[in-house]
Amino acid sequence: MAVTEMGSASGGPRPLRRDAELNRRRIIEAAREVFAARGLAATLDDVAHRAGVGIGTVYRRFPTKEALVEVALEDRLEELAGLAETALLAPTAWEGLTTFFCRITDMHAADRGLRDVALGTHQLARVGKRMRPPVQRLVERAQAEGTLRADFNVHDVPLLMLMVSEVAYNSEPFHPDAYVRYRQLLLDGLRAGPATGDLGEPLTLPDVNAIVDSWLPNC
Repeated sequence: MAVTEMGSASGGPRPLRRDAELNRRRIIEAAREVFAARGLAATLDDVAHRAGVGIGTVYRRFPTKEALVEVALEDRLEELAGLAETALLAPTAWEGLTTFFCRITDMHAADRGLRDVALGTHQLARVGKRMRPPVQRLVERAQAEGTLRADFNVHDVPLLMLMVSEVAYNSEPFHPDAYVRYRQLLLDGLRAGPATGDLGEPLTLPDVNAIVDSWLPNC
C-alpha cells in the first residue's frame, strides 16, 4: 500500500512527496536505533537528532511517540510473537520452553525498546497477549512431562525476562555475555527435581503488571 498524507485539493489522501517519504524512512530507522539503545525512555527529540531532521518533521509524520514505536518495532514484535508458537513444535516441551526463553532474552538483550514494548502493559502489549496462550501450553506440557517444576506459573515468565535483560544492560560495558550465565542459572532452577525449594504463592497477572509498570518506562 502506498504511503499517503492528507491535504489534497479534493480532500482525499495523496502520495507523500519523495523527500517526505525519505524523511519518514530516515525517522523510522533512527527510531529503531535509538529505542534499541535507550528503550522507551528515549524521546522524539532523540530520534530527530539521530535522523538529522527537525522535531517538527517527526511530529508531522508521528504525532506521538507511541505511534512511532509501533511502526518502528512492528516487524520485531511480530518475530517475538511467533517464537512461542514455533516453540510448540519442538521435540520436547522442555526443549521448546528453554529455546523460547533463550531466543527471546537474546532479542531483549540486544534491543531495549523491544523489551520495553514486549513486556509493557500498555496497548502495545497485545503481543504479550498473543504469546501468553502458547507459553501457557509450553508450561503445561513441560510440567506434564515432568521436566518443569510443578509450582512454576506462566506469569513468572515476564519477570524472569526482565531479570535477565537487566543483567544484560548493566553488564554490557564490562561483560556483554554475562547475562547468559545467569539465564542458565535460572533455567536450571526451573528444572523439576528433589532439590527445588518452595516458591511460595504464585503471582497473579495483576501482580506482574504492577511490578512491570513500576520497572519499565511508558511511551
